[in-house]
Amino acid sequence: MKLTTAAILSLAGIASAETFLKEQFDDSWSDRWTVSTDWKSKSDMGEWKHTAGEWYGDEADKGIQTGEDAKFYGISAPLTKPYKSSDGKDLVIQFAVKHEQKIDCGGAYIKLLPGGAKFAPAKFGGDTPYAVMFGPDICGTSNKKTHAILHYDKKDDNLLVKNEITVEDDQLSHLYTLVVRPDNTFEVFIDNKSVRDGKLEEEFDFLPAKEIKDPDQSKPDDWVDEKKIADPEDKKPDGYDDIPEEIADPEAKKPDDWDDEDDGEWEPPMIDNPDYKGAWKPNMIDNPDYKGPWEHPMIANPEYAYDENMHAVCSGDGCTHVGFELWQVKSGTIFDDILIVDSLEEAQKFAEETFFKKQDGEKKMFDEIEEAKRKEEEANMPDDMDGMGDMDGMGGMDDDGFGDEF
Repeated sequence: MKLTTAAILSLAGIASAETFLKEQFDDSWSDRWTVSTDWKSKSDMGEWKHTAGEWYGDEADKGIQTGEDAKFYGISAPLTKPYKSSDGKDLVIQFAVKHEQKIDCGGAYIKLLPGGAKFAPAKFGGDTPYAVMFGPDICGTSNKKTHAILHYDKKDDNLLVKNEITVEDDQLSHLYTLVVRPDNTFEVFIDNKSVRDGKLEEEFDFLPAKEIKDPDQSKPDDWVDEKKIADPEDKKPDGYDDIPEEIADPEAKKPDDWDDEDDGEWEPPMIDNPDYKGAWKPNMIDNPDYKGPWEHPMIANPEYAYDENMHAVCSGDGCTHVGFELWQVKSGTIFDDILIVDSLEEAQKFAEETFFKKQDGEKKMFDEIEEAKRKEEEANMPDDMDGMGDMDGMGGMDDDGFGDEF
């Protein structure tokens, strides 16, 4: 069998790929993952379940699921080896999410974390520094997005992608993949379909603007930016201001039974004056001195400098852990098939072996469950005619609907 050059290069890339975490939540998963017991009080924290869920492609293939409504969830695990941006390789984060609960409000994003030996898993929570936050966040009908947030050491800030990324909010599993490349580009995939890609400097606020308004320039005092002016030859007609806004109704007549002594002097009701045209305004004409809107001259920003290391979210000692730090109003989200790797091809290969292998079976089972629910609801639906009796023989009723005594 002959392989094309592209195929050979692809296989070589997969063969040289490094995997920093591959988590499929087998029965020993709890040996690797630590719940954030010291983050919040026990009553505020929800329990994690190890389950394949109510519908699945493989009953033996389980994930971890949020198990209690209106709770916080915190859990983390170490990578098998640190990922370091200084190695000059792609960073690929991939994981599967299934909202069995038909999620109304809650996060389902993963965090890639620095910390090394100093990382305290029991205290991992919302204030723990992170390098990447990635994944779905849904609350209501208007706030639905896939987070892509990257930490930038030079600003000591977490930078959100400028334009929101689409998200899936149905009750089936979906695969989320983020790629951050050493050439300072990124790409987001959902179910292996690219939904956003671009340059880091364009899609995130890593860098200051290339150009700024010239601080030494300002609009000239004699700049005319009024497009229209009042016509100097247009004059208000004589007597214009004497026209009243209302007049007495000329068709109104004093009632015959009106008594001036008892009722007072009769006054006709007032109506809008058809001759009244409002406050006088002169006609507007084109301004012969109009120069158009003034545009502030731009100059090169002296503070702008391109940064080759925008992609380096895992600088220094690198990233050493992953975790979920969430709040969910309605629980039921399942996470599975987490992969941290430096090759998109390896991630896609893993997806074919896991996510896509289970996808059709899960969808089939879900559809069967939904169909069974629909039939059960139909069977339990009260007949509109029940309790109304026989309309053709309602206890001696005449054709007019009343009994003989009427």
